[in-house]
Amino acid sequence: MSDVCQKAETFLTEVIEDLGFQLDVSSRWIDDGCLLNLSGVDVDMALSENAEMLDAFEVLLFQVMGRELDREHRFICDADGFRQTRKAELQAMARFAGEQVRKSGRPFTFGVLNSTERRIIHLTLQQQEDLATESVGAGRERRLQVRLK
Repeated sequence: MSDVCQKAETFLTEVIEDLGFQLDVSSRWIDDGCLLNLSGVDVDMALSENAEMLDAFEVLLFQVMGRELDREHRFICDADGFRQTRKAELQAMARFAGEQVRKSGRPFTFGVLNSTERRIIHLTLQQQEDLATESVGAGRERRLQVRLK
C-alpha cells in the first residue's frame, strides 16, 4: 500500500504546485490509510475555514486514486496536527453527548459534520452498550444522532 501512498504524495505535490501554494507534502502509511502531511509557508491557508482545503484534497485524492485503496483505508490530509487535535475534540464531544443522553433520556443531535467526523463519533461510542448512533437526513443536511438503545 505504500505504493499508493507514494503516488498520492506525488499527485498532491503537483496539484499544490499548479495551484501556486507554497506547501511541501510528505506521506506515510498508517493503520487508517495514507497520511499526507502538508507543511510550509501557506499552511495557514490550508487550515482556514476549518481546514476545508484539507477536506478538498482528500476528496480529490479519493476521486482520482480511491480504487487503489482497500475499502477500510482512506487518504488523510493533515497540517500542523490539525486532524489529531480535531479527533480528540470529536471524541470529547461524543462522550459529552453520551452523558447528556443518559441524563435526559432524549436524543442528542450534532450539527453539521463531514463523514469523517461522523465516523469518529460513531467509533468512539460503538462500545457503549446503552447508546446507539445513527446518521439522519441526507446530503448537506445529514446529522449524527446519539440516543439510548
